[in-house]
Amino acid sequence: MTLFVPARRPLVLAAHGSVDPRSAAVTHAVAGRIRRLRPWLDVRAAFLEKTDPNLCDVLADLPAGVVVPFLLADAYHARVDIPEMIEASGARVEQAEVLGEDPALLSVLRQRLSEIGVSPEARGLGVMVVAVGSSNPAANARTSTVARALSAGTRWAGAEVAFATGPQPSVAETAENLRAAGARHLVIVPWFLAHGIITDRVASYAAAHGIRMAEPLGSHNLVAATVLDRFDAMAAASIAA
Repeated sequence: MTLFVPARRPLVLAAHGSVDPRSAAVTHAVAGRIRRLRPWLDVRAAFLEKTDPNLCDVLADLPAGVVVPFLLADAYHARVDIPEMIEASGARVEQAEVLGEDPALLSVLRQRLSEIGVSPEARGLGVMVVAVGSSNPAANARTSTVARALSAGTRWAGAEVAFATGPQPSVAETAENLRAAGARHLVIVPWFLAHGIITDRVASYAAAHGIRMAEPLGSHNLVAATVLDRFDAMAAASIAA
């Protein structure tokens, strides 16, 4: 097996893609942050669908590299779509882990809440962490841990994950659950990397019900650092092999 120098292998940031240009803008912004953090690293943004450049086209130009899924959940896109596209490309690339429920991303989530005036000391507050649901129960269970981790050490009435698509509980159901648990006020924080059609729908619900809503994770430096952590873990595993 041929080993490649980890720092010289390109990093391919593979996002889902969207008809909403705000989504691709965040992907490119994160790629730009990574380039500033590591100027020697070849960083390329790619998309699974709806946005160019397509992942297959990007991989066709690479002799080797590491694909880092720009995804929060280890679900269908990471487990099926990306591996199939890698195989179809014939490129000698490895796939890193998804970003997942990384502590760095939880720090960004706390910052997003602080930006709308939410304090850990806020009593009677219910925090809804709104995410995309999956057909994979294990992925949903991992996503649900975000709310528990986020509320640890706070005086909030509670924090729960709501799924904007797919499984229960829905945003409306989670709002009812938190109010039943004693929440007098509610806020929404999106467990999303970028704004898009789904977050717009959530924002409409929030506006209609007088609920404050924070920004998604976005192109924060800690998001870029989490991508690099996944890249470095794959490079270290290659060296160990």
